[in-house]
Amino acid sequence: MDAEAQDSFREFVEHRSSALLKTAVLLSGGDRHTAEDLLQNALIKAAGRWHRIDEPEAYVRQILYRQQISRWRLKWPRRELSVAEPPEGRTGGDDSAAAEVRLVMRGALARLTARQRTVLVLRYFEDLPEADVARILGCSVGTVRSTTHRSLARLRTLAPELAALNAPSRPSRDYAPVEVRP
Repeated sequence: MDAEAQDSFREFVEHRSSALLKTAVLLSGGDRHTAEDLLQNALIKAAGRWHRIDEPEAYVRQILYRQQISRWRLKWPRRELSVAEPPEGRTGGDDSAAAEVRLVMRGALARLTARQRTVLVLRYFEDLPEADVARILGCSVGTVRSTTHRSLARLRTLAPELAALNAPSRPSRDYAPVEVRP
């Protein structure tokens, strides 16, 4: 990189790094250290191609997005910081039952894999259709369906008490005989 390009890159970093860091913090779920690593890696990649970049901020943001997707797709376990809370609906006044359901659900979700948790959150908490979830995750609709099925089955085994806590009332199968008249 020549001296003019270095000066241009340094000026870009000085003026835009705080805005880019905010984006990286949001992408990393609030973990500032991970966000700083994410931004630094993106800037390193941009520096290598600096003389060919027309819109530097858009280019660096695209690198941030792609790196974050690559990070959560990694197969080995890593420390995860969860900051998103599932939406809490109003319960009919029994706050202790609602709190118990939230605690059980949070614990069960924490024991799922990141992919399983992501699919369930996007499908049921964000209420997105399968096609949108597939587009966001970069997989097929069939993969979303099978992952949802497996995730729900695992959630049922991890937290069977959820069924008892939030069981909808079902009509009894003991039906009285009905007289049919012609």
